Amino acid sequence: MGKKWFTYRGIEEFAKDIEALGVDVSLDAGRTAMFRPVRIGRLVAGNAWAIHPMEGCDGTAEGAPDELTFRRYRRFGAGGAKLIWGEATAIALDARANPRQLAINEATAPALGRMLEETRRAHREVFGRDDDLVVGLQLTHSGRYSLRPVIAQHDPALDPATFVDRKRGLTVTPDHPILTDGELERLEDRYVEAARLVARLGFDFVDVKQCHRYLMNELLSARDRPGRYGGSFENRTRFARNVFGKIRDAVGGRLVLATRLNLFDGVPFMNDPHSNAGIPRPHPLPYRWGWGVNPDCPLEFDLAEPLRYIGMLRDAGVELIDASMGNPYANYYILRPFDTPSWNGYDSPEHPLLGVDRHFRAAEAVQRAFPALALVGSGYSWLRHFLPFVAEANVKRGRIAIVGVGRGALAYPDWVRDLLERGEMDRRNACITVSDCTTLMRWKHNAPGQYPTGCVPRDKVYAEIYRDGKKALGAQAPLPVKTFA
Repeated sequence: MGKKWFTYRGIEEFAKDIEALGVDVSLDAGRTAMFRPVRIGRLVAGNAWAIHPMEGCDGTAEGAPDELTFRRYRRFGAGGAKLIWGEATAIALDARANPRQLAINEATAPALGRMLEETRRAHREVFGRDDDLVVGLQLTHSGRYSLRPVIAQHDPALDPATFVDRKRGLTVTPDHPILTDGELERLEDRYVEAARLVARLGFDFVDVKQCHRYLMNELLSARDRPGRYGGSFENRTRFARNVFGKIRDAVGGRLVLATRLNLFDGVPFMNDPHSNAGIPRPHPLPYRWGWGVNPDCPLEFDLAEPLRYIGMLRDAGVELIDASMGNPYANYYILRPFDTPSWNGYDSPEHPLLGVDRHFRAAEAVQRAFPALALVGSGYSWLRHFLPFVAEANVKRGRIAIVGVGRGALAYPDWVRDLLERGEMDRRNACITVSDCTTLMRWKHNAPGQYPTGCVPRDKVYAEIYRDGKKALGAQAPLPVKTFA
């Protein structure tokens, strides 16, 4: 167990740590900026709060939402955030990252429609209206992390950490085939078919996912790939540009186009056997296989290509972008600053505030370059009940248009409602970033091959699931760090 980072008894101690670390994290006690309407293309969200696409790993074997899925979205709908970003939904069953991930097709469409309607109904029941609630759905292909793993390029640092058969311990080898141009071209059309369903179901926007080293993110860095989809910047962005163009032609003005986009991949990490802290896996220099990465120092971001690409996306009609970074399988401390690692994970190699600051600086660079863009920022859950102070400051300063919350929303889906009704968050309900939600995502030792995920410390439903999983696993897993409030 590594160091516990969040030990602040009050905001004054938090402010002292900000100063000592030299990070650009501001605090503002106001509540005006976050509760102003935000324009997203032809849509208007009633406030500047968003819920990130957070997978519940709780769908049916056929890829439809199940009862825990409906429960989660009802809670999101009643919580008060005006932008709800529906979770990763695979464009094909074998493109799912786990056997309980959602998928979109004619068979699952009715249940996805019910998920949308229950989200909106829950919002209306609490707030009396839903015309200022914006709800979308994320389309994904999990690529090298799919149930049927496929790769768009080889990566000498990531391939040895990518399992193609976990039970037998087999990882990607240098002779592993890459997707052909023909296969990719057919996948473009599958995205379009999925987007037609998203429009038919009445969602407000469709997200074409390009983050976390899933397929479309990997294509952006495929410098060594031959053919139409690799090598040059134009080729590496071709797949996404084709997909967005085809979706725009297919659904016209019925859907706002959106994407959750990595600004920075980084290099894969592993456990240091001596300290259990995360350390980089062996990697060549210059490191050519990442997106938004400084090739000579791949622990640093280089936004030259992401900024150029976002300009292309804007010109292609994309009006909403959720800025992310990192890889949940390989360097998750970049994606989600945390206090306690998940089961079998490594301790954070840095103070989590440095990770928060990395998110803020990268997103700010994009927002300054494209001030009219509806950009959603990440990296906020670690802040706990100080979240409103930081969010208010960032939006007032023009660093970001919309503040998104991911794991924090699993723990405390009604934090916005509490801010409206009480003027503050209840610290007893806030996410404590102990990574039990990720532990549940990583556990596969039950009959479906996947445990549903949620907040173990704050939600009795998932505390029971965690205890059942621990009992089935044996003594390898720790008990939850705290019990629910």
